[in-house]
Amino acid sequence: MKRRFRTTAQLLRVRDVFDEWAQNGRAEGMERGHGPIARQAFDALQVSAGERFLDIGCGNGYAVRWAAQVAPSVNALGIDVATQMIALARDSTIGLPNARFRRGGFPMTELPQGQFHAVLSVEAFYYLPDVAAGLRAVHALLVPGGRFGCVVDHYAENPASHSWSSDLGVPMHLLSGEEWQQLFADAGFAEIQQRHLRESLVPGQRSTWKHTQGSLFTLATRP
Repeated sequence: MKRRFRTTAQLLRVRDVFDEWAQNGRAEGMERGHGPIARQAFDALQVSAGERFLDIGCGNGYAVRWAAQVAPSVNALGIDVATQMIALARDSTIGLPNARFRRGGFPMTELPQGQFHAVLSVEAFYYLPDVAAGLRAVHALLVPGGRFGCVVDHYAENPASHSWSSDLGVPMHLLSGEEWQQLFADAGFAEIQQRHLRESLVPGQRSTWKHTQGSLFTLATRP
């Protein structure tokens, strides 16, 4: 579902929601909830020593910590629109000098163009006012051969997610897997791969969409 969003109003609403979650302890719940899938996506990026890593919508910084822990020579940066999330992220990476954070929306013009080897976004891209512009911005940030991994739970083939926008009172783009692939191609990405990432069901656990439908993961490179 393609919609026109009011950029400033949307960013303020997203910021307010996530600042509230950071203050009421929900940030830690998000890390636990998204962690298993986010780790699969992060591992697919194959971040290695000497690379620059960016997490768009970093929340409390867990993926930036993973990247910083790969090697001291990894330059790991996280950005988030929510001030309180950035504060949590900085507190959680004390002792990791190669982990840094900046507050702001995306696209962010201050980011160095053509210098990142791996970019990750988990549950953030459908909040952007203009998804196509966001993908073009990621493409411009990457070095040739750089990788971008994008995880979304709110997508057309996942009916369980369809009410989230109205539930939260936040505009979200509801796109199909095919639409996501086309947007990646239109932005100039190549080697576009798409699959569903699912959580493992442990004994006694009730099955949910996270175990059946799963998260939509798109992985692509800049030629």
